[in-house]
Amino acid sequence: MTFGFAPSPTASTSTSADLSTASAARVLEPAEWAAAGIPLLRNPREVVSGLHARHRPGLSTAIVAVLDQDERLRASASFTRRSAPADGWMFRNSLLAQLRRVIPHDLRRRTPARTAILLYCRDGDARWTEEDGAWMWGLRDACTLHGLRCGAYITLTHDGWQVLGEGRAGRRPSVDSAPEPFDAIQVPPALPRTGGAGSGGLRRVAAR
Repeated sequence: MTFGFAPSPTASTSTSADLSTASAARVLEPAEWAAAGIPLLRNPREVVSGLHARHRPGLSTAIVAVLDQDERLRASASFTRRSAPADGWMFRNSLLAQLRRVIPHDLRRRTPARTAILLYCRDGDARWTEEDGAWMWGLRDACTLHGLRCGAYITLTHDGWQVLGEGRAGRRPSVDSAPEPFDAIQVPPALPRTGGAGSGGLRRVAAR
């Protein structure tokens, strides 16, 4: 015979509320992001066009890319966001897993030498959403844990692309547009790979 205690409805409600509160805390508001001193991209359209041409993302695809001090692409990985509530902690883990696969960490450096940016393709318009806030939180935390500088967060929608927190945007590329010729960013040949934490598929580029 087994004895135990069934959780009361009050306890269950309390637990759900606690989880919801914790998830809400892992979101960055636009004002917090703008005040974080995120470095500006010199030519965001070239960066977006290059990543779009290389990874050919669809809806719910995230592309994390690492740039050097001259804004050259050193590594990138794309993966599909799983269908689950937006949570910065889960996004952080997924981004960190991809970074660990494609590029060594910079934790031994006193000052970060490389910058990670995130391009996320989603439905809706260019206005900030809580999902965007969770990605921002995840990117910032993943960069800290990998020794990188936290860079731009860019959304790609049917209307085009936008660098959140900066107001810079363009109509092409968009989620619906065909990739442009890949000459915006010079990178080594792509190294195909599948799998990855929190992802349905992974494509990576890594410097050798």
